[in-house]
Amino acid sequence: MELLKDEQSRHHERNARLQTNASLTLSGKAKGLKGLLPFLGPAFIAAVAYIDPGNYATNIAAGSEYGYTLLWVILASNLMAGLIQTMSAKLGIATGKNLPEMCRDRYSKKTSMFLWIQAELVVMATDLAEFIGAALGLYLLFNIPMIAAALLAAIGSFAILELQRRGVRSLEAIITGMIFVVVLAFGIQVFFAKPEAGPLLAGLLIPKFQGGNSVLLSAGMLGATVMPHAIYLHSALTQKRIVGRSDAERKKIFKFETIDVIIAMVIAGAINASMLIVAAALFHKSGLNVQDIDVAYHQFDRLLGSNAAICFGVGLLMAGLSSSSIGTMSGDIIMQGYIRRRIPLYLRRFITMVPPLAIILLGINATKALVMSQVVLSFGIAFALIPLIMFTSNKEIMGGLVNKKINTILAWVIAIVIIALNLFLLVDTFFG
Repeated sequence: MELLKDEQSRHHERNARLQTNASLTLSGKAKGLKGLLPFLGPAFIAAVAYIDPGNYATNIAAGSEYGYTLLWVILASNLMAGLIQTMSAKLGIATGKNLPEMCRDRYSKKTSMFLWIQAELVVMATDLAEFIGAALGLYLLFNIPMIAAALLAAIGSFAILELQRRGVRSLEAIITGMIFVVVLAFGIQVFFAKPEAGPLLAGLLIPKFQGGNSVLLSAGMLGATVMPHAIYLHSALTQKRIVGRSDAERKKIFKFETIDVIIAMVIAGAINASMLIVAAALFHKSGLNVQDIDVAYHQFDRLLGSNAAICFGVGLLMAGLSSSSIGTMSGDIIMQGYIRRRIPLYLRRFITMVPPLAIILLGINATKALVMSQVVLSFGIAFALIPLIMFTSNKEIMGGLVNKKINTILAWVIAIVIIALNLFLLVDTFFG
């Protein structure tokens, strides 16, 4: 009991320091990097969703099959995701409520219940991809049975969840550290792979497809990038973290949070691009069509040596562990927001581990399970994105932080593109 009180006391002290430092910035007494630091963090946690193992599966498949051709899809997806995450963060700052809470307040009880159920299914699909990815990373790195790797991944994800008790800054620090491990891992791989600059730039800047399968894969890449649970999560991360006392203060907070989003999304985009670039430079160039993550690992070993393979495995492990914890946090926010109920985080973590453990025990192909999880995710995007745009475009709700007209138009165009592509993905998956 005494230890718990001490932990709670330290938690309050850290939060108090964060509020004090933020107040110095808002009053103009702290400037530059020192003034920005209190506001950095929420976007990094949300951005973990953009580098989860589902991205590994789609980006490597795209690079090995089509070379650099679909690199522009990653750039476009990242720009779309940046605007969406900015709007999500703004909703929390302006209203003091997260997206599920706003839906509960504005929609009927039946609608809220439906939105909760579909969001929970989305989180379970997310967790499946992330947990299997972490287990696969351990399996490849240490050559241990998948079930043992899964149990170790479970212990690791529980350990990260424990950091929440130590305060938001501790969690942000460890998640940011894990992201930079992934950055380093893929930076080393790009260096070893020696991609060709001309085809790379053409793939990045010239939008084109190569047949119907490339459109389908692009939809999968988009579904693995624009994630519903990240939209829910970001609004919750900003709603009470630093509270503005006036419209002017809230606008300042949003300005700093926009910088946070830009930095986080540039890093996430660079990681995703690196995955595709490495696959294009190695597998496509060698005439290899690599669709499975474990095959990719062994091909890295064969083509570049064990160090490159280890970098790939470490990146996969870090991405899986960090993103699985984020999925659990999102589930807690979703349940509390839509139906005002909560279950202990550890119990939720245990429940969401059951499906991936069953898949591993049944010997189902891990990469295929990752790809199918993206199909489920694509189903949930519209139910997060449409309410977000409607709320952030409403001056009565947002006050001075209401969307500019151009942002609203862009957001609706993005929503239509994302929903259309994901409908195409769903139809092709089940009827193609």
